Amino acid sequence: MEIVDHVVLGAGAVGMAIAEALARRGESVRIVNRSGLREPVADVQSVAGDVADPAFAASATHGARVIYQALNPPYHRWAQEFPGLQAAAITAAQATDARLVAMDNVYMYGRADGRPFTEDRGYDAHTRKGRVRAQMARDLMAAHDAGRVQVTVGRASDFFGPRAGQQSLIGDWVIPPALADKTASVMGDPDMPHTYTFIPDIGENLVRLGEHDDALGRVWHLPSPETRTTRDVVALVYQAAGTRPRLKVTPAWQMRALGLVNRTIREINEMRYEFDEPFIVDASRAETELGLRATPLTDAVDQTVRWYRAQEVASSTADHKGTQRVAAR
Repeated sequence: MEIVDHVVLGAGAVGMAIAEALARRGESVRIVNRSGLREPVADVQSVAGDVADPAFAASATHGARVIYQALNPPYHRWAQEFPGLQAAAITAAQATDARLVAMDNVYMYGRADGRPFTEDRGYDAHTRKGRVRAQMARDLMAAHDAGRVQVTVGRASDFFGPRAGQQSLIGDWVIPPALADKTASVMGDPDMPHTYTFIPDIGENLVRLGEHDDALGRVWHLPSPETRTTRDVVALVYQAAGTRPRLKVTPAWQMRALGLVNRTIREINEMRYEFDEPFIVDASRAETELGLRATPLTDAVDQTVRWYRAQEVASSTADHKGTQRVAAR
């Protein structure tokens, strides 16, 4: 397999954003995931396989200078699969002597309790996924401290942007309804300030972490657009869509009922606490020490809405062509 400088493990929203950031730089990059890419990325290689297979992982990452850990198993399989996937990424980076840039979130901190989250916040997770993330974070730093691999960690808040889908609260439940001039759905208190991180910024800033020697051995909160209330963000979505803002809060009992038939919603319900109080992630350390930046909120929302609109147009065009083919038979 051809040697490349950068290997991205995972082809979800964040993995794709990392690959796009590297491609913009003209870097040689390969994306690795189990099933292959749903959409090609210009100037980016891809290979399908399971990084938990040591022989495959060694082949796919051999010779890389930087490996990006953006793997993300299904939400309901975190406890069973996530630690093993991270361990495989650590082993691969150690074998090829590559830096390991790990994507992380803020679940391990637990409740905000009226304070912004900073990198020196202690771990106080009260959820299953938070405890998984806390142990994974400890394992990463232990591998770095033991000299096995050079690690840097970027933590983002709840994300939004291209390819986010159902895992984003400012995703499928908000943007398609806004484009259709219908009512968006959110959970929790929409009038609480909440930090949302823009997915292209995550990709760009994780690449920046991999470029900085000073970032190694440390955890960094990735910059987000300015923190506003969820209601404010939804209003910006409707403004970008050109429709009238309409918002309903899905009550907890209804979310629990939906969770009985939808595993993703069942796991989202565990994190509902984030949306019932101010939830602010402070990234001033990365901004000051490394010069990392975020896209302004209005621009980030505009880009996200344009992406969703383009997907609708592409889907409509494909459906139309399919209908024409059927009619021609």
